[in-house]
Amino acid sequence: MTERAPLSRKISAIAESATLKVDAKAKALKAEGRPVISYAAGEPDFPTPSFIVDAAAEALRNPANFRYSAAAGLPALREAIAAKTLRDSGLEVSPAQIVVTNGGKQAVYQAFQAIVNPGDEVLLPAPYWTTYPEAIQLADGVPVEVFAGADQDYKVTVDQLEAARTERTTVLVFVSPSNPTGPVYTEEETRAIGEWALAHGIWVMTDEIYQNLTYDGVRAVSIVEAVPELAGQTILVNGVAKTYAMTGWRVGWMVGPLDAIKIAANLQSHLTSNVNNVAQQATIAALTGPQDEAERMREAFDRRRTLMVAELSKIDGMSVPTPKGAFYVYPDVTGLLGREWGGRRIDTSLELADYILDEAEVAVVPGEAFGPSGYLRLSYALGDDQLLEGVQRLQRLFG
Repeated sequence: MTERAPLSRKISAIAESATLKVDAKAKALKAEGRPVISYAAGEPDFPTPSFIVDAAAEALRNPANFRYSAAAGLPALREAIAAKTLRDSGLEVSPAQIVVTNGGKQAVYQAFQAIVNPGDEVLLPAPYWTTYPEAIQLADGVPVEVFAGADQDYKVTVDQLEAARTERTTVLVFVSPSNPTGPVYTEEETRAIGEWALAHGIWVMTDEIYQNLTYDGVRAVSIVEAVPELAGQTILVNGVAKTYAMTGWRVGWMVGPLDAIKIAANLQSHLTSNVNNVAQQATIAALTGPQDEAERMREAFDRRRTLMVAELSKIDGMSVPTPKGAFYVYPDVTGLLGREWGGRRIDTSLELADYILDEAEVAVVPGEAFGPSGYLRLSYALGDDQLLEGVQRLQRLFG
């Protein structure tokens, strides 16, 4: 009997999402009755605002939402996204420059599919969100990590990017505020990077999903606002998951030049067709309705951020930069490594995360998921009481 043909080598090489893996393990332990506190998932603990849910309920009573709709998105939603893009990113676009996707991840995937050719090098500032390198490789691109540590507030410089650039460099990933580290590039830093990309004809894939979650009076200036001429070679990715506590609704979008958006829309027409119509109607409400509840959530994240940085900084061996955006802290834990804890030799942040889960029943994501070892990512998008209890467990563990 002839041996079966092999599975896809490309798909087999994809690593499981590290953040979802840690979160799933934490939930499994909770189901067993263990009092695990998880800082793993980047998911707000708040309910979706009620007016958004009401809009979805109303949409369920309209049979038009039970049918196929345009693969690129409902016209009214694309209009609302265009208005948001002008308001928050300083870029005037037409609805034809927008594709509504099944969450931000699909927008990231399709962006790379649209602008990356086999062998192209994509400059990827590290630490990075765990999905970026996988999506780049699925487009047959080559991710090139450009690392900036805690001493640089996790922000890369033009000099670093230029040192990494080669004749095969065609794309830059730019994220501000950043997951997993939380920094926000200043307007001057953003402009310098944008002008560098423009000068070298490099595409920019900018993920702006955290742009409305900033603190200390800081504003996340879009790279196309800082350098308007860059709009012709930039794809903006965004969504409602983080700002409106809508992670499970799965609505994101991509905005860019007409030619790039057209081929992305063609891809989506074969890949998924339209996003769920009811979720699209809810997103229209989120973007066009009152922003009070979103602001209250942002204020709660800000309070938790302050508490978490202060409490983690009490642990000898942790260096904790203060994030200016998103809802993560990313402490440098190299001071805890190369030592014995609880009779175990701990040399990597992966080993440290396992030790913390085993001994303190606290789930954190190791730096290996986002680049080099030596760091941990902790989300502060969880209830205040749990947040404090989890950090106090860490203080006791390493006290």
